[in-house]
Amino acid sequence: MQASKQLRGSGMSSRFLYQPMQEVEAYCKPQFRTLDHQIYSSGRTEGTPVTIPNSLEQYCTLESSSANGSYAAYNSPSTVSFSPNGSPMSQQESQSYSLEPLHSPDNATGSPISGSCITDDAHDFRHKLRELESVMFAPDSDIFDSIENALESGTNIESLEMDSWRQIMDVISRGDLKQVLIACAKAVSDNDLLMAQCLMDKLRQMVSVSGEPIQRLGAYMLEGLVARLASSGSSICKALRCKEPASAEMLSYMHILYEVCAYFKFGYMSANGAIAEAMKDENRVHIIDFQIGQGSQWISLIQAFAARPGGPPHIRITGIDDSTSAYARGGGLSIVGKRLSKLAESFKVPFEFHAASMSGCEVRVESLGVRRGEALAVNFAFVLHHMPDESVSTQNHRDRVLRLVKSLSPKVVTLVEQESNTNTAAFFPRFLETLNYYTAMFESIDVTLPRDHKERINVEQHCLARDVVNIIACEGTERVERHELLGKWRSRFTMAGFTPYPLSTLVNATIKTLLENYSDRYRLQERDGALYLGWMNRDLVASCAWK
Repeated sequence: MQASKQLRGSGMSSRFLYQPMQEVEAYCKPQFRTLDHQIYSSGRTEGTPVTIPNSLEQYCTLESSSANGSYAAYNSPSTVSFSPNGSPMSQQESQSYSLEPLHSPDNATGSPISGSCITDDAHDFRHKLRELESVMFAPDSDIFDSIENALESGTNIESLEMDSWRQIMDVISRGDLKQVLIACAKAVSDNDLLMAQCLMDKLRQMVSVSGEPIQRLGAYMLEGLVARLASSGSSICKALRCKEPASAEMLSYMHILYEVCAYFKFGYMSANGAIAEAMKDENRVHIIDFQIGQGSQWISLIQAFAARPGGPPHIRITGIDDSTSAYARGGGLSIVGKRLSKLAESFKVPFEFHAASMSGCEVRVESLGVRRGEALAVNFAFVLHHMPDESVSTQNHRDRVLRLVKSLSPKVVTLVEQESNTNTAAFFPRFLETLNYYTAMFESIDVTLPRDHKERINVEQHCLARDVVNIIACEGTERVERHELLGKWRSRFTMAGFTPYPLSTLVNATIKTLLENYSDRYRLQERDGALYLGWMNRDLVASCAWK
């Protein structure tokens, strides 16, 4: 009660910080950052082909959706299609797949990885591979039991570490999917192709896009591991044969994810609250959004300004976005401008929209149309992690853009980012971080979106799986999902000359009310001037403000 009184006294009603309205329901699509639809290439060089038994194509799930609602899963040694209720529909025979040369993503010289993890003798290696192949694909056999028998009988596979194999056999026997994923990633990291192939075969029988959260995530993480091995000289998207859904379908999937995940609403609400507080006494407000998407974040803020005592300010929004978001919108930024203008007019809020059709990395001062006499707010919501830093490019757009924004003397700058460390981490620790982070996210989706929801697979596949595959399979400039922990962001903002801007406790109370509509396993914490939203014991999103 006291909190709402204080909010009214400041000229902002808490009910407007996030309030879906029937009259703008058709417009209220998620302020969601569309995925990068570019084709990612591994950039590896060519050489002598290495043949791996079994088809890597059979692992692909990112092409699994179809018009009739069937989905690929990994529940048998060959690809099985499942209906949304999980029942098998059809089966295909596995095929051999000839890979181009495999190169380590961390190998600066581009030299091929050794094809043998058992022996340097090519003839002996092929012999051992045939032995292994016969075990792997024999009906009703257990490859790891057979390997153990071979070890005990003295078969010549001395270079296989017996303890390592037995530990993995123990993990397999327990059905510990998470640990098998980790073991497979370690094998990929170590260029142990034989071990990786063995574990991929086991994983294919353990994961499912229609199963438990860890099974669903495991399907896409396996996808990333296979793509990492199979991407030599070809694009990952081509290898996975990803097919984009129609723009209207993509927008629908993003809208569903926005509604079932509290993370995005939390981020936009906290950012809007900071902007509303900073601009409560201003007559002319200019907001620069570095990736405006659908523009939906600003619906609640326009409503809040409309309810301000003494009348609303003049609002001008500069929306920055590139062609990848235009795909989901079904058109350019003019669509966003028209929708927001119509909304502002209905609330009698003076409004202008300025479109900047470019990526954040291309922004210059002259792109932003800054005017004297306007109080400036800059919004970085789920976008800065896409900008390459000093580890990727000497241009270091991540820090360059922050320095550019500081030169504009903004009254407030909002930052919302995933609380994850995948930017400069090497492949294996990056895999572990991704596994832990997305396990929490998939578990939270399971609470709010029923397992049998007909669109759940499409939502996870088109809105989350691409990020997972990109983090695991890509390197260099092709890896665009480069998250950092808030501590690192804090260092970057400080070096650019910013100081922290305190968040409103009234916004915190509003967000807590929002979370009650989702699950009691969400948690909200305020630490060191920032808000953290987590799932159980895992921080997932951090929000803070600067000036």
